[in-house]
Amino acid sequence: MRCHGRRSVVAIFAVAIFVAAAAAARDDGRETYIIHMSHSAKPSGFAAHGDWYASSLRSVSGGAASVIYTYDTLLHGYSARLTHAEVRALEAQPGVLLVNPETRYELHTTRTPEFLGLERADAMFPESGTASDVVVGVLDTGVWPERASYDDAGLGPVPAGWKGKCETGSDFNASACNRKLIGARFFLAGYEASKGPVDTSKESRSPRDNDGHGTHTSSTAAGSTVHGADLLGYASGTARGMAPRARVATYKVCWVGGCFSSDILKGMEVAVADGVDVLSLSLGGGTSDYFRDSIAIGAYSAMEKGIFVSCSAGNAGPGAASLTNGAPWITTVGAGTLDRDFPAYVTLGNGNKYTGVSLYSGKQLPTTPVPFIYAGNASNSSMGALCMTGSLIPAKVAGKIVLCDRGTNARVQKGFVVRDAGGAGMVLANTAANGEELVADAHILPGAGVGEKAGNAMRTYAASNPNPTANLVFAGTKVGIQPSPVVAAFSSRGPNTVTPGILKPDLIAPGVNILAAWSGSVGPSGIADDTRRTSFNIISGTSMSCPHVSGLAALLRSAHQDWSPAVIRSALMTTAYAAYPSGGGLLDVATSRPATPLDVGAGHVDPSKALDPGLVYDLAAADYLDFLCAIDYEPSQIAALTKHSTDRCSDNRTYSVAALNYPSFSVTLPAAGGKEKHTRTLTNVGQPGTYKATASAAAGSTPISVSVDPSTLTFTKAGEKKSYTVSFAAAGQPSGTNGFGRLVWSSDHHVVASPILATWT
Repeated sequence: MRCHGRRSVVAIFAVAIFVAAAAAARDDGRETYIIHMSHSAKPSGFAAHGDWYASSLRSVSGGAASVIYTYDTLLHGYSARLTHAEVRALEAQPGVLLVNPETRYELHTTRTPEFLGLERADAMFPESGTASDVVVGVLDTGVWPERASYDDAGLGPVPAGWKGKCETGSDFNASACNRKLIGARFFLAGYEASKGPVDTSKESRSPRDNDGHGTHTSSTAAGSTVHGADLLGYASGTARGMAPRARVATYKVCWVGGCFSSDILKGMEVAVADGVDVLSLSLGGGTSDYFRDSIAIGAYSAMEKGIFVSCSAGNAGPGAASLTNGAPWITTVGAGTLDRDFPAYVTLGNGNKYTGVSLYSGKQLPTTPVPFIYAGNASNSSMGALCMTGSLIPAKVAGKIVLCDRGTNARVQKGFVVRDAGGAGMVLANTAANGEELVADAHILPGAGVGEKAGNAMRTYAASNPNPTANLVFAGTKVGIQPSPVVAAFSSRGPNTVTPGILKPDLIAPGVNILAAWSGSVGPSGIADDTRRTSFNIISGTSMSCPHVSGLAALLRSAHQDWSPAVIRSALMTTAYAAYPSGGGLLDVATSRPATPLDVGAGHVDPSKALDPGLVYDLAAADYLDFLCAIDYEPSQIAALTKHSTDRCSDNRTYSVAALNYPSFSVTLPAAGGKEKHTRTLTNVGQPGTYKATASAAAGSTPISVSVDPSTLTFTKAGEKKSYTVSFAAAGQPSGTNGFGRLVWSSDHHVVASPILATWT
């Protein structure tokens, strides 16, 4: 998922490479690295930085290596394929800050506007020229421009100052862009240097999206209104993005073999130079120090230019410390459910009925009982229960509903395996890894997914009954499901392993069973053998929740053009809700218990309240520099992020992560017990008023003392700033214990809330 800022275009240089040379390099022990250079250290003998970079590379490689990209905006340096010896030689050269290895990133993969209260968006965000001047840049798998979600009806001219363009390539012409889709580019030099030429029989060497993921995310963020949208009859209604009047620019950086950091950085650099206001990245590549994280590096410079950057937290939940994209200048988004579901009912021969989910649309099974078999009993393979390709014995499954275990291969792929073996239908049963989380799929044959408990009961029934039978009934689309939202089990969780003092994720947004536009190259299952074609698809992931927040950021940007990226994030976080209207905290589907700030951050986004948050926590680049000093980064590591070799930490100052003006609190206490003080500054963006603080926190039944000073703040005008301190204290707890709470500033008109995490170490 996206960002907020613009203007100031810097020349961008890309050094072309020959595919043949790249192929040869892949065979000589070379790997791709990104070399960060000190911009001010260029020797006077070189006319341009590019000349210096090329000379530096030749000096260590003897001409055997070529520059893949040069970077001149989000960082200063270049990328190239090097041997380990060449890396060591480069690191010893003057002017070289860091040499980072390439990282391979993965994608984190109708009803939503109503669920978020945006059916009244025209009243909340009145139509204006500024609404259509906001540009959302999406780094993903490209775009399918013919979809109605990119219709430009009613939009005026492309915003003045826009520098982007529609690049041509295979199966993609410049005419594919319009006043809605105002930019479409692609980046593959890094990918091809590592993996070889793109296989054009599988994907277009152009901005065209042959995967579907990029079309889905960009239309979720800012797709135009489309009436009569549905997937195979499911979720029918009006589809629209979060910011339907915003412009869209897509940057294809992901290919069949993955998303490579050299391409991602170049895509981010070009997007910033083009003039995007929001950057949305639904991808991640594990955790590492921020100076080695390409997305964090690119996002830092984007933030400096006023661009809001939103990223998905990842789909590695519900395990602790599983999230990615945790830099404090990135808005990190987890996933929750909507109040919409697609129920399917499985009735066993013993009369027991279980509720699952499905998006199957096709010929129905007979209403009479159908023979039922567990895949583990219909295979000679140790992996037979998983319905792996070729694992089922046709004579045992022909004409039967087959119970397959979830895991290892794609969910819908299991249906192809059952169909090819002659099976009549499939029930996909969760194991302990997924618990009771249900994700609807567009199965190729009558099929439904069920939770772990139902799956266990079905396995027992199939094993104990000599003639087991079952029936499948599909109930279409149901809305008004309660409770909702609940946290998706797959949504990655905190704590932030790079800097535990920054609570992540920041918040959650809809990410389960989301309907949005889809590629015309692939069926709704995403599997090559799926010959169905649909204009829309329903998929799940933090990849889907991220563009919701990106689009909402675009709405806030259009309504408040002077808001910084930090203010937009603060508005979204401090107005998020962590409890249901009827009471009780938001539930976590993985545990069936109330979620914690490690699961939801500040809570679930509430756009109508974010428009008028009352008070906000603002941050500027200088504040993030202090943060980098607080986590003891070396000068070269800081310069890799800030690009300025003069950015250094003062020996005369004391730095603290607790001083970063973040809209949440993450407190670290020793196992023996102790105290910690945080400082914050609030800025009034509403009417004058007096705010009073209330705060509480606890670890189970053990209270945590939270003292706010001063506990009352009075603001007399917009833009006024007031600071306060929060002192936390608690008795000892075993190492690893977590406590949670909430600090709230309330006035007659606003509630400004922040989550609290306390961890004993």
